[in-house]
Amino acid sequence: MKPFLADNFLLNSSVAETLYFDFAAKQPIYDYHSHLSPAEIALDFRFKNISQIWLQGDHYKWRAMRTAGMNEESITGNASDKEKYLAWTKTVPKCIGNPIYHWTHMELKRPFGISGKLLSADTAEDIWAQTESMLAQREFSARGILKQMNVKYIGTTDDPLSSLEYHKQMQDDASFNVSVTPSWRPDKVFKIELDGFCEYMQTLGKLANIDIISFDNLLTALDRRIQHFEIHGCRTADHGIENMRFAPVPDEYTLNQILKKRLAGNTLNDIEINQFFTGVHVWLAEKYCQLGWVMQMHIGPQRNNNSRIFRKFGPDAGCDSMSDKPFSQPLARLLDAMDVAGKLPKTILYTINPAANEMLATMVGNFNDGSIAGKVQFGSAWWFNDQKDGMERQLEQVAQLGILSQFVGMLTDSRSLLSFTRHEYFRRILCNKIGDWVVNGEAPHDINMLGGIVNDICYQNAKTFFAKPE
Repeated sequence: MKPFLADNFLLNSSVAETLYFDFAAKQPIYDYHSHLSPAEIALDFRFKNISQIWLQGDHYKWRAMRTAGMNEESITGNASDKEKYLAWTKTVPKCIGNPIYHWTHMELKRPFGISGKLLSADTAEDIWAQTESMLAQREFSARGILKQMNVKYIGTTDDPLSSLEYHKQMQDDASFNVSVTPSWRPDKVFKIELDGFCEYMQTLGKLANIDIISFDNLLTALDRRIQHFEIHGCRTADHGIENMRFAPVPDEYTLNQILKKRLAGNTLNDIEINQFFTGVHVWLAEKYCQLGWVMQMHIGPQRNNNSRIFRKFGPDAGCDSMSDKPFSQPLARLLDAMDVAGKLPKTILYTINPAANEMLATMVGNFNDGSIAGKVQFGSAWWFNDQKDGMERQLEQVAQLGILSQFVGMLTDSRSLLSFTRHEYFRRILCNKIGDWVVNGEAPHDINMLGGIVNDICYQNAKTFFAKPE
């Protein structure tokens, strides 16, 4: 029987241990998609207690706490930081089998160095005091944690309206050796059907110094904001897509009429919504190609299912789930429209529903053209899939239906500075998977070759893939 969270955690063979400790564990972290606050990093924020760095904005934990019977006051309400933390310590022991249980104790181990002590109501006071004392030290400021975790790159998630002032501050700080760049998140631009679209167009137009009354005006505004992001080091666009759409667009006149109809307050039909989605995406893809940006598509969440909580707290409150709506056909037609026009950028596709894993793993092979290794990728196990068996399934399907050695690896997709241990979690699972293949005679016992592949997946592939062209 292995001790819990021992050095060989998730590593079930000597081959896996060698691959992890001699290769994976030494690699820096290239976190190309996160929801970290640029302000916290730029200002080198000091957290007063572990509740602030652990629980604020973490809908994974909020969801678990509700399920464990904690009241909303101690989750998102006006309870004190300490009271929310105590509610969390009562929740964690009930989470055996959920990756949250692993992540929680891994985050105590790194960076706090707390091991051999399980979080519970019995240990709550000791861990609170110990972490509170450590968070007061310079090594546990926002930047201090990044240094401890060996983070080299972070891609934040930023609305086109963002000033990017904190990114500029970090760009100009020669003493800071972590690259933190914005990621363009234009969801509110292409979701023309949503409430608030017209108001967003007004705000976008004012910021871009143009009245958006036509589709051409919109493209001008977007181009100006894209250039703003480019100046601030942007390398990637991230599209959150609940419903994948496609409809042929006859000409720009059609898009012009659709936009004017919506801005006049009228309701669009499904074909018009799909045409606008398609037209904006094809145009954006061309811009990404010109600038060398990577296009990421996170596909398939069913958001804000609980209207009571949505009305009270807004989005990202822990009430999203998997959608089972098929999307292979519109996705293929959209990618094809980009490819035919020579406008398909480097692309990563993610699914929230593992039922679509094999579909995506085969879809990406349709649009790789030899110009760039792994130009179109099936992205890492995302959201509800970023646990042990979800990562294992994703790795197996990338390997069996594509080429694993070209995979760009893991990301945190997190709002917490403690979440970088998810890279360790992924790396251990990756090394164990390859180790199993060796033990079973399915891969050669060539440690240098396999170790090189591990190094690439953990760091080098992403660094190369997201690099801007010379």
